[in-house]
Amino acid sequence: MSMRGLRKVATRFTKPMPKVGQTPAEVVYRENKLRLLRYRPRPEGVAYRTPILMVPSLINRWYVLDLMPRKSFVEWVVGRGHDVFMIDWGAPGPEDRYLTFDDLCDRYLARALRITARSSEQGRAHLLGYCMGGILTAVHTAAHPERIASLVQLAAPVSFDDDGLLTAWTRTRAFDVNALVAAFGNVPRQLMQGAFHMLRPTLTLSKAAYLLDRDWDDRSLEGFLALETWGNDNVSLPGEFYRRYIDELYRGDALVRGTFPLSGRPVQLEEIRCPVLNVTFEQDGIVPWRSAAALLDHVSSVDTTHLHLKGGHVGAVVSSKASESLWPTVADFWAAHDG
Repeated sequence: MSMRGLRKVATRFTKPMPKVGQTPAEVVYRENKLRLLRYRPRPEGVAYRTPILMVPSLINRWYVLDLMPRKSFVEWVVGRGHDVFMIDWGAPGPEDRYLTFDDLCDRYLARALRITARSSEQGRAHLLGYCMGGILTAVHTAAHPERIASLVQLAAPVSFDDDGLLTAWTRTRAFDVNALVAAFGNVPRQLMQGAFHMLRPTLTLSKAAYLLDRDWDDRSLEGFLALETWGNDNVSLPGEFYRRYIDELYRGDALVRGTFPLSGRPVQLEEIRCPVLNVTFEQDGIVPWRSAAALLDHVSSVDTTHLHLKGGHVGAVVSSKASESLWPTVADFWAAHDG
């Protein structure tokens, strides 16, 4: 690393961390900790008739999709004339330990989707699910397809019969999910973040070396720090939701087997008939790409696309290359299925 780059990094750490989630938005609905954001359209207005609802993971903050100016998927999509809504799940309190999968997927998500769809003459919306949010969108689309114009899945697992480390860990006899939930209520964010760090034990050291080994320009350094802000801003997960998530999905692989119930009714992925764009990432260490790709083996949609890209679970979504490949592909998919 050059002395110039070293001085730039040292000077940068004397200032506040970069601001994240800056694309202007209004809160149009609240329920418990959930907020539904609607982004302000570009000055010339909205160009497409069908709105978009983005559903992020419950354990990571929503603003990974709106990281910072010029590194924001949301900003980019709004700039192309789309009407974009976003779920911010918020941070659960101790009183939320009994929130169930049904509460989040069949009630909270349903109401957010209904509000989003109201802004369309057709009464429908495009649905995008990222990571754990993609499990919710797949389940909801299969159970309640009537308001969904299309489904985009970003690194969203559906089959858990894989060789990933998370699957291996959760299936060990020593992992007692009932004892964990009984002890903590909500599963602590520190515990889950620690598990992700164990997937790559040298990640912290490699980040430090990466930080010190580059001749940074201002934009790249700000982007790196913004992503670090997001990566260390996890939230806890409602205990009852987590119990089913582990027992029935990771251990039982119930979704692809057709035995996973939502509000008492088994979810059949074959009931998904809308256009589907399924995005997977080759170097994804959190969601093995075949776990996410399996969705297209089960849906009944005749209009399906599998986009397989190089990159990891997060980097492939927010990197500079994303604006050249992933983002245009997704936006083109929405444009082609507008109305």
